[in-house]
Amino acid sequence: MPDSPFDSGSQRLVAESQPGDNAAAVSVSDLSNRLKRMVEGEFGHVKLRGEISGFKRAASGHVYMALKDDKAVIDAVMWRGTASAVPFAPQDGIEVIATGKLTTYPGRSKYQIVIERMELAGEGALMALFEKLKAKLGAEGLFDSERKKPLPFLPRMIGVVTSPTGAVIRDILHRLEDRCPSHVVLWPVKVQGEGSAEEVARAVRGFDALPGQGGAVPRPDLLIVARGGGSIEDLWAFNEEVVVRAIADCSIPVISAVGHETDTSLSDHAADLRAPTPTAAAELAVPVVAELRNGIATFGLRAERCARRYHERGQERLSALVRVLPRRDALLGPQRQKADDLGHRLGLALERRVALARRQLDRSTGALRPAMLEQRLKAARQRLDGAGRLLDSVHPNKPLERGYAWVSARTTGQVTANAQAARSAGALTLHFNDGEVDVRVERSGTKAYIPDKPEQPKLL
Repeated sequence: MPDSPFDSGSQRLVAESQPGDNAAAVSVSDLSNRLKRMVEGEFGHVKLRGEISGFKRAASGHVYMALKDDKAVIDAVMWRGTASAVPFAPQDGIEVIATGKLTTYPGRSKYQIVIERMELAGEGALMALFEKLKAKLGAEGLFDSERKKPLPFLPRMIGVVTSPTGAVIRDILHRLEDRCPSHVVLWPVKVQGEGSAEEVARAVRGFDALPGQGGAVPRPDLLIVARGGGSIEDLWAFNEEVVVRAIADCSIPVISAVGHETDTSLSDHAADLRAPTPTAAAELAVPVVAELRNGIATFGLRAERCARRYHERGQERLSALVRVLPRRDALLGPQRQKADDLGHRLGLALERRVALARRQLDRSTGALRPAMLEQRLKAARQRLDGAGRLLDSVHPNKPLERGYAWVSARTTGQVTANAQAARSAGALTLHFNDGEVDVRVERSGTKAYIPDKPEQPKLL
């Protein structure tokens, strides 16, 4: 017998009512809606445990995924408002517990769960997410030691990112006050719960964006990102990728002090230095003023001792040199003796020079006898008279007494020694023993014309 009450051989081209057929045909939409009401009415809210698969965030902000175990899979959707409130970043491979409403999607004839809350399935799943994110960020080099920046020795300004109401900020301030009073700027943030990771990241980037000088808020030389102890869920904001990247990208050196000594966050790996506690972060941030003062005092004493030792050694070397130097009498004795010898020789030399001068004077005195002087004076007078006669004979005016005259150019007064010079001069002066006569040279003749009376010269 056939499985269906309807014989396959009785199929017709046009549907008609058959005997015994009391079920009216329904539309696909009606059937889908009936299934939707049945599923939603039967199951209502459910809580599912499964592994995320095919995670996808649409441009609208809604999230689509599947939850699966080793035997089955169910589609899931999470609307934008719910997705933004999830305290961790969902991703494939993470085991979660999703609470929501089971429903169907008539458009594709499938059932799905609309997730209203999503939590990690225990600390094991949280640690799996931690390790997965750590491996991802580590592969990008965010935790490399080459990226670590040295801390300033004595920061002028310290920025702190933490809760303003917790004990953390008080511990940091008290420790700084004890060790080295410093200027502190607090950027208050939530350190736990929804939106805390975004606040911490904004604070780190905000400090990094402050201008170096002239701003209303001074730019810190060092940052401390801190939170007190708690469970891994409490500290999870400091494992979020947005916080880790903000710390890794910060150009200001960062100390991460999240949790207690045994707690380790991804922020610790990304920071330039990890402190086991917030109090320890304050200790690492600044030196102890008292130790600095003691160190300066110690260096001062050492410098003083070195200077004193140098002075003492100089005195010792000087004393040693003084001992080997000759005494004054021994050093100056030869010079004194030489000076005495030269003085004695000088006296003898002066006496000898005086004796020689006296003998020379005696010889000269003998030559100065009256008879010798008269004879020498007579001879000198004769020579002088002869020179006078000779001078008188060669005097140019002497021939004038015998009727001679000498000629000079009237304009220049120079002696005219020949006819050519006389013709060139034109106007002449004749010098006689008893006076002078001006004459003029005629061009036509070779003899000079001498007028009876002197006349004024005229130009030719």
